[in-house]
Amino acid sequence: MQTSSDRHEYPAHWEADVVLRDGGTARIRPITAGDAERLVSFYEQVSDESKYYRFFAPYPRLSAKDVHRFTHHDFVDRVGLAATIGGEFIATVRYDRIGAGGRPASGAEADEAEVAFLVQDAHQGRGVASALLEHIAAVARERGIRRFAAEVLPANTKMIKVFTDAGYTQKRSFEDGVVRLEFGLEPTDRSLAVQYAREQRAEARSVQRLLAPGAVAVIGTGRTPGGVGRSILDNIRDAGFTGRLYAVNGALPDGQKELDGVPAFRSVRDIDGPVDLAVVAVPAARVPEVVAECGEHDVQGLVVVSAGYAESGPEGKERQRALVRQARSYGMRIIGPNSFGVINTSPEVRLNASLAPDMPRPGRIGLFAQSGAIGVALLSRLHRRGGGVTGVTGVSTFVSSGNRADVSGNDVLQYWYEDADTDVTLMYLESIGNPRKFTRLARRTAAAKPLVVVQGARHGAGPRGHAVRATQLPHATVSALLRQAGVIRVDTITDLVDTGLLLARQPLPAGPRVAILGNSESLGLLTYDACLAEGLRPHPPQDLSTAASAADFHAALSRALADDTSDAVVVTAIPAVGEGSVGDAALAEALRSAAAAAPTKPVLVVHVELGGLAEALSAATSTAPQPGTASGPVPADGGATANGGGTEANGGGAATDGGAGARDDEPLAPSAPVPPPEGAHLIPAYPAAERAVRALAQAVAYGQWRREAAEPGKVPEYEDIDERGAAAVIEGLLSRGQGLTLTTDATCELLAAYGIHVHRALPASTPDAAAEAARTLGYPVALKATAPHLRHRADLGGVRLDLADEEQLRRAYGELTELFGGPEELRPVVQRMAPRGVDTVVRAVIDPAAGAVLSFGLAGAASQLLGDMAHRLIPVTDRDATSLVRSIRTAPLLFGWRGSAPVDTPALEELMLRVSRLVHDHPEVVAVTLEPVVVAPHGVSVLGASVRLAPPPARDDHGPRTLPTY
Repeated sequence: MQTSSDRHEYPAHWEADVVLRDGGTARIRPITAGDAERLVSFYEQVSDESKYYRFFAPYPRLSAKDVHRFTHHDFVDRVGLAATIGGEFIATVRYDRIGAGGRPASGAEADEAEVAFLVQDAHQGRGVASALLEHIAAVARERGIRRFAAEVLPANTKMIKVFTDAGYTQKRSFEDGVVRLEFGLEPTDRSLAVQYAREQRAEARSVQRLLAPGAVAVIGTGRTPGGVGRSILDNIRDAGFTGRLYAVNGALPDGQKELDGVPAFRSVRDIDGPVDLAVVAVPAARVPEVVAECGEHDVQGLVVVSAGYAESGPEGKERQRALVRQARSYGMRIIGPNSFGVINTSPEVRLNASLAPDMPRPGRIGLFAQSGAIGVALLSRLHRRGGGVTGVTGVSTFVSSGNRADVSGNDVLQYWYEDADTDVTLMYLESIGNPRKFTRLARRTAAAKPLVVVQGARHGAGPRGHAVRATQLPHATVSALLRQAGVIRVDTITDLVDTGLLLARQPLPAGPRVAILGNSESLGLLTYDACLAEGLRPHPPQDLSTAASAADFHAALSRALADDTSDAVVVTAIPAVGEGSVGDAALAEALRSAAAAAPTKPVLVVHVELGGLAEALSAATSTAPQPGTASGPVPADGGATANGGGTEANGGGAATDGGAGARDDEPLAPSAPVPPPEGAHLIPAYPAAERAVRALAQAVAYGQWRREAAEPGKVPEYEDIDERGAAAVIEGLLSRGQGLTLTTDATCELLAAYGIHVHRALPASTPDAAAEAARTLGYPVALKATAPHLRHRADLGGVRLDLADEEQLRRAYGELTELFGGPEELRPVVQRMAPRGVDTVVRAVIDPAAGAVLSFGLAGAASQLLGDMAHRLIPVTDRDATSLVRSIRTAPLLFGWRGSAPVDTPALEELMLRVSRLVHDHPEVVAVTLEPVVVAPHGVSVLGASVRLAPPPARDDHGPRTLPTY
């Protein structure tokens, strides 16, 4: 697309799409010689005041010399970037490398540059300059520039604020009527915090524009009922959308101005007034024409329900990329393509721009699904489980991302983070496009509100429509990293709904202690066993007997909630037969009133419905359902019906999930919800003890994570770390090749710079060489075979330990060669004996999808066979290291299991923190393995190590804000 201006190739990797402060998008790219006309046109639209601020004097037009200077760059010492919308410039920034005295300079010895901006007046206040500063700073760092200098007139307060708010370390001076700002370009904690905050506001705003539009146009609405476009139009109208609604159909006959009372037009350009959101439901071949019309009409965003894109094969994938490029060129964001639609139940919006025929009940749960079919299932289940005569737990917003070509789960998380109408977030993900960013956003979101995730396609490739980076990590590792970030990861959509409803309705438990009470001894024991299986600490069940009254339930629940030795209560209830048996309405009121008196502990109900037997009993006792009611027994006191899903206790009745014996996938006629009492907690009900306890266990683990996250750990500083020395070693090694596994000597040198010392291992190609090595190191020694098939496999007999003298060493050498072959096959080495302890392994790897990961486990075949490894994201804090050591199942071996001596776990934790620092400080270090690491009662010994280097990526999650491209 672009050509080199001077001496360097056009840096295509500097091109990026960014989200601006108001939620619109712009493209940032290098300026080239072919941009002369664009630059002149841009400059003509800038006010005289802005020109004066840029050049410190009246400057009405650019000379030919100026145009040449501002469009010809070498992309090293002189760089210009432009922000564009619709292919036209809206802002520019450039730097010129300078040396002593501020004169133009070149070469690595000149590490300072002068920077200057110009933003078109119509686009000032949109955060364009801030985005350009992030990108030009990243470019400068890549070209060896470490500092920027900028001269600004004192009256140009907006530009001064851009620099001062960026978070870099600055120095300010005032001379000759000009403010001079100088600042380093290395990211700081403050600059990253500023960058992330701006990213959050911009991306949240971009999603808000899609979910709360003032005007919506449905493009592709049929003239007769039916079809995708017409169905969505009807759903928006029937939901009572509070904004303006338009129908668009290019085949409308002359004179037709309406479709079912909705204003109708042939093109979105014909609409007299702004359109915030366009729902596109036309064949894929017509979408580019529609997107162009929307862009020309300044539509803010698109929901594309049309199919025929990446899910259909290579041709569709290219069509999808073109769609995203086209939409972003106009500053629009896209949900889809192949999307099911979006929903916002807020009374101020009431938008159902989806294929769901019924508007979900309003509530506090945010729902995101990459699959339309799963989205339908989740909406249906929440509808059944979430409402009834006793109260409502419904949906705040729903987004179906379809192929996730643009707007992703990351963007929706940014929106939910600050959305006051959403308390719990549920996500069905089949792929994660940017896992590093997702874990960062998830950690921040989870600290404020629960985030529950179920992952599809866990054991194979994701859907064809989702272009994602390949990961080398097993699913279990990815799940562990998500849990570290506070994500509540569940296995099924049933668990997703069960856990979400508990978190939306009840407070977090303070611990794992569970009280169990109910009118069935067997159901209580099932609940007790389920608690033990989930790692909870249940008290023995309290059996109230089948004759228990509502008052008995009230009293028992009140006592359990008042007991300081319990953190949560599970109530089990089965239907009772006979006079005086408790009715659903009375039971619900008893539980509600008892729970209301102790609102800080969660209460769950396991309510068993007997299905066909219940119907038979109903018929036998003349209590069959009356016409027009849901199936199930009708309490004699006129309370609510009881269904297969269980009870929801709140107010004066019980609400459940389906008819008697209903399955989760059966439809349920909607019922009119009655709001719960102000400030009341709905009590969730479950049809099985295992489901209730799984949800409770997730809430317990999340509550523990929240408490620990409130006091985050620290990344320690170690005075003996030589970061610059390590950088010099890495630079020298990488200059020899693109990627390499280090030699033993280079590995030891690099690790030593971070205070990690590896025991020397000397080669022993002959018995005499082995004896000489032992004399050098000092007895006692170990003789080890390092051949690939024997390395780290002590169980195969390739190691001889505690060799006290030369005689023992030579005898051991002969045994190994007799068993396994000659020295050239064995590759034997001699190493000084380390103190006895527990053999462990510490690894760090840069995964292309998940980022830098630190792993720990015990060495040996048993741990490898069981996959008993724990993982944490780098950088690891002191708290992370402590929990990492204790996370593996074999951790008791480190702490004195069966009378053995406890080992020095603090020294082990320090070692892992040093490895984390090495990988975090130097992204060129893509893999580190320390094996074995012998942890003794006092100290650790690293007996083997390997390191792999590779050139660092051009950009990472700490780089400038940019939208992903797939």
